[in-house]
Amino acid sequence: MSRALWLLILSLFSLTFTLSASSSSWGSRSILRAVNTDNADVHDYAVELNATNFDEVLRDTPASFAVVEFFAHWCPACRNYKPHYEKVARLFNGPDAVHPGIILMTRVDCASKINTKLCDNFSVGHYPMLFWGPPSKFASARWEPTQTKSDIRVIDDGRTADRLLSWINKQTGSSFALDDQKFENEHLSSNVSDPGQIARAVYDVEEATSTAFEIILGHKMIKSNTRASLVKFLQLLVAHHPSRRCRKGSAEVLVNFDDLCPLDMWSADRQEDQDVQAALGNFQICGRDVPRGYWMFCRGSKNDTRGFSCGLWVLLHSLSVRIEDGESNFAFTTICDFVHNFFICEECRRHFYDMCSSVSTPFNKSRDFALWLWSAHNKVNERLIKEEASLGTADPKFPKMIWPLRQFCPSCYLSRSQKNDGIEWDQDEVFKFLKEYYGKTLVSLYKDKGINGNDGTNRVLEDLVPSTNAIVVPLGAALAVAVASCAFGALACYWRSQQKSRKYFHHLRSLKNI
Repeated sequence: MSRALWLLILSLFSLTFTLSASSSSWGSRSILRAVNTDNADVHDYAVELNATNFDEVLRDTPASFAVVEFFAHWCPACRNYKPHYEKVARLFNGPDAVHPGIILMTRVDCASKINTKLCDNFSVGHYPMLFWGPPSKFASARWEPTQTKSDIRVIDDGRTADRLLSWINKQTGSSFALDDQKFENEHLSSNVSDPGQIARAVYDVEEATSTAFEIILGHKMIKSNTRASLVKFLQLLVAHHPSRRCRKGSAEVLVNFDDLCPLDMWSADRQEDQDVQAALGNFQICGRDVPRGYWMFCRGSKNDTRGFSCGLWVLLHSLSVRIEDGESNFAFTTICDFVHNFFICEECRRHFYDMCSSVSTPFNKSRDFALWLWSAHNKVNERLIKEEASLGTADPKFPKMIWPLRQFCPSCYLSRSQKNDGIEWDQDEVFKFLKEYYGKTLVSLYKDKGINGNDGTNRVLEDLVPSTNAIVVPLGAALAVAVASCAFGALACYWRSQQKSRKYFHHLRSLKNI
């Protein structure tokens, strides 16, 4: 055999081995994507699901409807249909969606073995096969062609982007078009007149929490002088975040914080900052990476308005009305320190911390702290109203305003509505409104879906120890648990005994609400 032929055989063997190794580490779908460089810059808008996340994503999405495409990656017709499906998905999915929060467009690859049972449950008989229905109805569901009554329907006329969108328009009574570009917040225009719209902000609170955590890691803001501030804020989130999955995710970060971010990591012989940020980034602080970016309540009519800052304010207000009296000053100092150390807008951070510094007497009641935060927010709005008016930077559909509006809370306004050129408030009524608005109403949509309730002490243990038998309580993050259960009380005592030397021990008496 000639030397040239041997070289050819060796080259082919090397190529086969390389592709095989890549397949075992990435998966066959990843190889196909890596080889397909012609469309490397094409963004997929439809969310690809599999059997491990199908139920969770569809149960938790804020969208009112869902489209699920069952396909096979080897199917030529499916590959040819994908551009049509993506044209429609562009309108509804992702942070730049034209009409966000209405329809979640998804797909499931039935050629992947992990999805075999899932595809069987929906009696997938051809590719591609499209289904329509309320997202939560897909979770743990089955569909049979012989079913006469079902919330899930087959889309029988969606072979092109135009026909699919026309079918969707008929179901929703809408007039969406493929060339729609600018989102005008048409389905959120009732924010100003309907206080119930705040229920949609629970998803924005989750998005704001995740975004804040990503900013902290992305800008490497965890330092020796900011570490304790972050630990205290995580404690507050574990006990009082309005979203159960954010409470759970925060707890996972908290119980692993000492291992991931030890106190001596900033010493001269420890150069692990980058590795630590990467390790913390592996945690999803609000659970798995379900589709986000909708800004349901907080989306502005322009891309650079509202969004994250609005979601963060809603989070802070929701924390203020969920704490108990004994935690009010801890919550105040924790939020002030968090904004001072981690809010990246320098002017906003300085103004907020100036308001914090002006407080001379500790808060003893949760009411006092909630009203202080409400007053601080109105002071911020007063300042921004003037600045945005002079610069022309206000959101035309969502201008800054003094809160709450009279139509939301008539009883919040005293009979003499003006005093010294300002509003005279009935603060007792304001506090009642805040408790209802940022407390019960905010989480009402979550409760309707059954994913936010208080599940008792067994749920607490399940949440705090999701994947390990040993609980490592972080330095400065020891969690004291006070509940009626003797077993859980014993666990709390054990934690205390193990953490006597910890520096930043704090009693979170409301951990029972996780």
